[in-house]
Amino acid sequence: MKKLLLSTALLLVFTAPSHAETKAEHSSSHHKEEVKNPTNSATKEHADHKQSKWGYTGKIAAPHWGKLDKSYTACKMGKMQSPINIARYLEEEVPALESHYKESPLQIINNGHSIEVVFGSGNTLKVGNMSYELAQAHFHTPSEHYLDGAPYPMEIHLVHKTKEGKLGVVGVFLKVGAHNETIEKIWQNVPAKGKISKPDGLTITASKLLPENKYYYKYEGSLTTPPCTEGVNWHILKAPIEISEAQLRAFQGVFTVNARPIQSLNNRTISAK
Repeated sequence: MKKLLLSTALLLVFTAPSHAETKAEHSSSHHKEEVKNPTNSATKEHADHKQSKWGYTGKIAAPHWGKLDKSYTACKMGKMQSPINIARYLEEEVPALESHYKESPLQIINNGHSIEVVFGSGNTLKVGNMSYELAQAHFHTPSEHYLDGAPYPMEIHLVHKTKEGKLGVVGVFLKVGAHNETIEKIWQNVPAKGKISKPDGLTITASKLLPENKYYYKYEGSLTTPPCTEGVNWHILKAPIEISEAQLRAFQGVFTVNARPIQSLNNRTISAK
């Protein structure tokens, strides 16, 4: 079967009638399920919280998150919130990012806020004395973090956690350039909103979502979505990866803007080598 154009592949998951979707689920090699728990409870980012609905526009947009539910108080009152603008930093030695990512079955969730790729056990990241396991990766447009006051077209967040539940996120900027085969594999298999796609025989390796150069900016912040939990170790890679203009437009055709505005640094220190 000939592949759909990227923009068509993404947009169809929102426009296809329900009876057609049901028929496709029985005839296609793609295994799709209802999303009962959209993400690991320890990561919480982009989970469909039962407390209150939130989003990026209107009365449920980011400026209102702190008032939507009492569990979202940190979104309004927190002093270590993310994302931030990276303009000045303390030049010092920071531990290397030692990632050990393996080939994993491709699993994709469309939770209505972003496209999320779920990873199984055995994908690890060591940063100094911190040992994490990769839980999921998801996408924002434009980038949530800024460099010198300006965003990139997109940003990937690879969300990790320790056995104790401490979160560590690796942020990767995306710029327009060469066609990205790994991104295309994800885009071509996006399920309908509220569904999870497990395409038969397809795998993904998280390292293909990273640049070759792993130098990064380090700071302590929060989740960038409700409940905006603080105490997250952020590692924002300096070097971006590339996607094509068509791939960027395909994502933006579905998620026009899904980025939280820049938050105050509040005297926090950003470190980098």
